Amino acid sequence: MSEDFSGPAYTMRKHSVLLNGHQTSVSLENAFWEPLKAIAKTRGVSLNKLITDIDHARTTNLSSALRVFVLHQRSNT
Repeated sequence: MSEDFSGPAYTMRKHSVLLNGHQTSVSLENAFWEPLKAIAKTRGVSLNKLITDIDHARTTNLSSALRVFVLHQRSNT
């Protein structure tokens, strides 16, 4: 396997988000963060709104829920 797992897509970053009027942070790799922003834009909603909706529906931690959401959206396109 020749994949470079130290590349930018694999970089984990903390991102500040506003959920229900409360500031919080979520750790997410760039490979998931960029598509998440694109999905919000395509849907015509703010990133905070999209993340809040995912937060309300989740049954696991928020970072995991965001990753699965992005993967699910990619598999349906």
